[in-house]
Amino acid sequence: MNIAMIAEIAADAGGDRVVLGDPEHGVTYEQLYDRARRAARLLRESSADTVAMIGVNSELFPVALFGAALADRPFSPLNYRWSDADLAAAVRRLAPVVVLVDDEFLPRFESLAGESGVQWVARSQFLAAVADAEPIEGGAQEPANPAVLLFTSGTSGSPKVAVLGHDNLSSYILGSVELMAAEEGDAQLSSLPPYHVGGIANLLSTLFSGRRIVQLPAFDARTWIDTVRALRVTHATVVPTMVARIVDLLAEDGGGLPSLRHLSYGGGRMPLPVLERAMVLLPETSFVNGYGLTETSSSITVLGPDDHRLALTSDDPAVRARLGSVGRALPTVELSVRDADGEPVAPGETGELWVRGEQVSGRYTGIGSVLDENGWFPTKDIAMLDDEGYLFIGGRSDDTIIRGGENIAPAEIEDVLDQHPAVHTVAVVGLPDEEWGERIVAAVVARPGTTADELKAFVRERLRGSRTPDEVVFRADLPYTDTGKVQRHRLVQELLAGVE
Repeated sequence: MNIAMIAEIAADAGGDRVVLGDPEHGVTYEQLYDRARRAARLLRESSADTVAMIGVNSELFPVALFGAALADRPFSPLNYRWSDADLAAAVRRLAPVVVLVDDEFLPRFESLAGESGVQWVARSQFLAAVADAEPIEGGAQEPANPAVLLFTSGTSGSPKVAVLGHDNLSSYILGSVELMAAEEGDAQLSSLPPYHVGGIANLLSTLFSGRRIVQLPAFDARTWIDTVRALRVTHATVVPTMVARIVDLLAEDGGGLPSLRHLSYGGGRMPLPVLERAMVLLPETSFVNGYGLTETSSSITVLGPDDHRLALTSDDPAVRARLGSVGRALPTVELSVRDADGEPVAPGETGELWVRGEQVSGRYTGIGSVLDENGWFPTKDIAMLDDEGYLFIGGRSDDTIIRGGENIAPAEIEDVLDQHPAVHTVAVVGLPDEEWGERIVAAVVARPGTTADELKAFVRERLRGSRTPDEVVFRADLPYTDTGKVQRHRLVQELLAGVE
C-alpha cells in the first residue's frame, strides 16, 4: 500500500479537521492532501529520481513526503546538522535528485548550484509553486519505488542508506494505530527531526490517528515546556536526553504539564533515575517506551502505561525490573534472541536480537537485503527476553568490551553508575590494553568533587569485580547524535587522543 493512501484515507475521514498548526487557522486534512497532490504534479514533471529535503519541521515535511509518494519518487530527508561537505556527498549519492531546502540553509550550497543531476529549490519557492500547480488526477497508485531513504545516524561509523518500502511503513501504521481514534482537541508536539525514522513514523501515526500536529523546528527544553503549556499539547514523543533536560526544568519551576496525557520516549537508553523522576513529576501522564530501528520502520516493541505504573509500584523484583525493559513485541512482529551459532536461547539468557515482520525492511542501497532466508533481520543489539516476553536491550554487539576473554556489555555498568546520585550521564567503552585486550573506561559527567575511586567502589559493590571500570574519566559533556545516542566511536577517538 502506497503511504500516500494514509493521507488520502485520513483526508476522507478527517475532512475539515485541522491537522497542522493553529487550531483555528491551521491546515486541514483535506487541504494537506490537496497540497500533496499539487506537489506530486511538480515532482513528476522534474527530471529527478529522488526527492531530498534539508530542513527543520515545517509544512514542507508532510507536503514533500506525501507528494513524493504520489509521484512515486523516494523521499530522503537529510540531516541539516551535518557539515556542508557531508551533505553535498549525500546529495551526490542520491542524484539525479531535487533537493528541497529551507531558505536559510540554501546559501550553504551556492557552490553546488548547476551541478549535474542536482536541482536545488528553496522551501518558500516550492510551496508557492505548489499553491499554483494543478493537482494530479486520481489518488495513490501501486508504487514501483521505495517510500523513504534514510541515512543511518552513524554512531559507530559512516552512514548507510536504509531503504523503507511503502509496505514496511504502511504495515507499521495499520498494525499499531487506529484511524481517527483521537479525541477532539488532541494535539501532538512533534520535535523529532524529519531525518530520523521516529520523525517519519510520528508524522504518519499522528495523521492517521486524527491528532493535530504542533511542529517544533528544533528541540529546546524550555521552548518545549512552554509550547506544551501554551498550546495545551496532549501527546508528545521525545528521546531520553530530552526527558532529562525537561525533568530538570520542571523540577525548578514546579509548574507541571497539566494538559500532557501521553509521553512516548525511545531512540536510546533511558536511565532509570530519570524515568522514575519524570513519572513522579508527571503523575497524570501516561508513559510509553518504544524500541525499534531505522530498518524496522520504527517501533517493534512497546512498554505501555499500565506496564510503567505496575513496575514503578511493584514489590516483585522481576516486575520492578521491567521498568528498564522496552516492553513486548507488537502483534505483527516476531522476536528471537540467538546465541553466536544462531540458535535461540532460553528466556533469561542473553544473545543477539533478530526480528521478523512486514514492517521490517533490512535493505540498504548498494548492499541489498540482509534478511536471512526466512526473513529474519539481525539487529546487532544484545538482548534478553524474560518469561513474560518483556525485552531488555543491553547495547550494540559492536560495543561489547572483550576484557581478558570475557564479554562485557557497557550498558550493564552504565545502569549501575546511573544510580549514583552524583552522576549526571555516563558512557562506558573499551580501550586497547596490552595485558587484557581491552580495558573498561567510564566517561562520566558528574557533580564536582566526585572521585574515580568512589565510583569504582560503587560499581564493585553491585557487580562482579571484572565489571569494575579500570579507569574513570570525568568530562564536561559526552558526544551525542542529535537524536540522543552516545557516539561511542567518537568518544573512543577523543579518549585515545586525550580530548576532555
